[in-house]
Amino acid sequence: MQYMLLIHSSESAMQSAPQDTIAKMHAAYMAYTDAITQAGVVVNGNRLRPTSATTTVRVVDGKTQVLDGPYVETKEQLAGYYLIDVPDLDAALSWAARCPGASYGAIEVRPIWTM
Repeated sequence: MQYMLLIHSSESAMQSAPQDTIAKMHAAYMAYTDAITQAGVVVNGNRLRPTSATTTVRVVDGKTQVLDGPYVETKEQLAGYYLIDVPDLDAALSWAARCPGASYGAIEVRPIWTM
């Protein structure tokens, strides 16, 4: 079954973090990516650009609204994701707990609803 691991973290904390902290986090993510790749469970994954690059689209009363920036202000922002294919939720939760983002923010684990 496929699960999306949505990585939520504080964008402002990352922007103000010392370079050595950023380098350690980058190394941890590379090791994690290697681990899930070697385990054969990763389908895809990417880091997202900052919220300043976000464009939000809504349709209200039949009219399209396009707004620069995220729709909501939150303490943590969606920073990236991994799409994994594992046997069950327990396996997905295990991989989520190993993700470096779990130590710096939160990992939302959501099953994919195949259409």
